[in-house]
Amino acid sequence: MDLKPPSGEPTFVGKKDELIKAKRSFRTLEGRDILIIYHEGVLYAMDSYCYREYGSYCAELRPAVGYEGGKEFDGKLCIVCPNHKYKITLAKGECIYKASDPRKKPPVPRWYSKGVKQRTHTVTETDGDVFVTLSTETRFIDSDFFQGEKGKVERAKAEAAEKEKS
Repeated sequence: MDLKPPSGEPTFVGKKDELIKAKRSFRTLEGRDILIIYHEGVLYAMDSYCYREYGSYCAELRPAVGYEGGKEFDGKLCIVCPNHKYKITLAKGECIYKASDPRKKPPVPRWYSKGVKQRTHTVTETDGDVFVTLSTETRFIDSDFFQGEKGKVERAKAEAAEKEKS
């Protein structure tokens, strides 16, 4: 991995009122691109690029269609990747999906977890100032790839390919 370990220090990302009004903001902290989302009184922060490569394109995460901050699936508030339709929990970065066991008659759909795929970060607020502390979790999380140099090269290639299609 070509990312430097995070400092573990909180970084000012904006005034609470401004972040609430924006509902969704992008910031680069210590070389890492993050998404800050406000939904139902809570601010969340996570890596801004979907953990899953789609051909050569990696989507920026966006709120679920028709919702300002997210949508509940299986009782968990999620954001949905516009390309992959992956549902990623805002609180933990867990990817969840609905499926049914075809061996069961009748097959009944239920929710399953792929585990944590998107790195989340800690948001704190002091006197109207909002800070994000980057995760210091040392294990590799899938979204880490698109934050490193190799991932940035892949994103640039994807952006160029998308422009050629237009």
